[in-house]
Parts: sequence; C-alpha cells; structure tokens
Amino acid sequence: MKHDISKPMRWYRVPGMLGMLIVMAAIFAADTLTDYAIAAAVFYSAVILAASSWVSTRTLVALSGFCIFLTILSFYLTKFGSYQVGLINSGISIVAIAITTYLSLKMNAAKAAAYQAQTQLLRIARVTSLGELSTSIAHEVNQPLAAIVTSGNACQRWLDQDPPNLEKARLAVGRILSDANRASDIITRIRSLTKGEVPYKSRFDLNQAILEIVAMSRSDIEGHGISLNLNLSDDTPSVLADRVQIQQVIVNMILNATEAMTTNENQKRDMQILSTISKPGTVHFSIIDTGIGFPPGSIEHLFDPFWTAKESGIGLGLTISRTIIEANEGKIWAEQNPDGGAIVRFSLPIVEKGTQ
Repeated sequence: MKHDISKPMRWYRVPGMLGMLIVMAAIFAADTLTDYAIAAAVFYSAVILAASSWVSTRTLVALSGFCIFLTILSFYLTKFGSYQVGLINSGISIVAIAITTYLSLKMNAAKAAAYQAQTQLLRIARVTSLGELSTSIAHEVNQPLAAIVTSGNACQRWLDQDPPNLEKARLAVGRILSDANRASDIITRIRSLTKGEVPYKSRFDLNQAILEIVAMSRSDIEGHGISLNLNLSDDTPSVLADRVQIQQVIVNMILNATEAMTTNENQKRDMQILSTISKPGTVHFSIIDTGIGFPPGSIEHLFDPFWTAKESGIGLGLTISRTIIEANEGKIWAEQNPDGGAIVRFSLPIVEKGTQ
C-alpha cells in the first residue's frame, strides 16, 4: 500500500490554520457587533499577508474571497450606525483585501523567481568550478610539459649523433623523468587545493626552491633577452609550506614578468628575484620587472578570478597563486615599480625553532 508522504509534512501548518481561523472569527465578530463606523474588516488584510508566506497561491486567493464574503456578510448583519458610512467602510475594506492579495501574490512570484534564479546560479557555479579546475590544471602543468618536450627533443638530437652522445642523452632522460614527476605532483596538489584540503606542509629552503625554478626557466628568460639578477639572502631560514605549490606560484610570477617585458619592446628588460627576511617571523619573495607595469586602478583587481589585463589571458594565474599562498598561511600582493614595471611579492612563515 502506498503512502502519501506529503500529507504528514503539512501537519505543522494545523496550529497556524487554527490561529488564523480564530483571528478571522474575532475580526468578523468585531465588525458585526460594532458600529458601521468601525471598519474592523480591514484587518483581514493582515491575515492574508501573514498567510501568504505558507499557503499556496490557490489557497490564498480562496482565503481572500472568503474574507471579502465575511466583510459583505458582516455589513448586512450589522445593526448599528449609519448605513452609508458602513457601505463606504466595507468598500474600503474589500479594496484593501484585494490589494493586499495582489501584492502578496506578486511577492510570492518574485520569491519563486529568485529561488529559481538561485538554483540556476548553483548549477552554473558547479559547471564553472569544473571549468576552473580544468583551466588551472592546464595552466600549471604547461611549464613542466614544455620542459619535457624540450628535453625530449634534446635527447633525440644526442641519440642521432654519430656516435650517439649517451651521457647527455641520459641527462636529458633524467630531466624528463624529473619534470614528469613534477607535473604529477602539481595535479595532486591542485586536486587537494580545490577540495579544500590542508596543504602538505614541510620545512624547506626557499632559496633552493627558487634556484630550481630559475634553472628550469632560465632558457626561456634569456631567450627573450631578459637580464636576470638573483639576490637571495644567505641567512634565509627554512619556511614551512607546501614546496610544490610555492614553486607553482614562483613559476607563474616569472612567466608573468617575462610576458610583461616581452611586450615592452623599447625598454630594457631586467628581472630581479629577491628573498629577504622580514619580521616578525616571515620570509619575503619578490620579483621585480621593467615591463609594462599595471594599468591605473588595476592593482586591487589583479587577484580577482577571470580578471586580466592581458589580451590573451584568462585571469586565473594570480587568483590561484593567492589561494595557494593564503592556504600556506602567507600573503601575496603587488606594487608598481617606481622605475617602471611591476613588483609582486609574497611572504611565508619561518619554521620556528625546534620544529622538525
């Protein structure tokens, strides 16, 4: 035997319906037993307004009609006062009931439209989240994949020589394996980041992590005619963060600086990468370029999703970078370079003494 599960859910409305009937009975009694000059029937509008939040449209219309019927019935049953005054007051009450009903129906329709729009936005958000995940993975994995292609081509050239240069080919294969593992680590970290998982934090030497990225990016930097100046503090202590994620941020910042200077053909192309100690208990990483800089009023939007000043940009690189840095309890920000160009910095917490 099938059961209608919707009926038990409506039992919570019974006290409200009983209360509404009691109030309507009181209004009817007051309107009938008092003088025509007292327009108690106008209070039916309050009943309709209160009921509009939990009854259906059809029920609300029926309730409005019933209130109008009670108003007319009360008018005929009233024995006191001026008939003309009673007629005017009853007409005003009926108009008030009708207007309240109309406004309540419009309000309910607006609520329904808003709910439907919210539901649609949630669907769009799910699709957008999937798109953001795919785009972020493609964005971050592009660098190691490009390095794999470069090393693969180099390996092929060494093997094609007569005789083959096996030593250099072996080194190229080693770089391929290293970059492939790095791409796998990036995907793993991005997945954990999008799931809201805590980053895999460990203590590591930030300077060494910077040097690894610089070594991987140097050919691209020099290929664009950029002069690179490294100024890494010798006494920089270890930081506590997810090494792979932090290196992703550094890669993105180097790529942005390189692109900014490539489009600036008439200016010198200088890139500075710095690491400094900042109190209390943080290390700063900075990258300074002499590129086109930031458009006026754009700095406050640089880290917004899908906001970009590049013609071919997608506006996710710095957004992802901010998410990563903040997940590792750091901060990231941007400044205009007084000498022309841009400065982007981030800070990370230093490993406290005694931390393993």
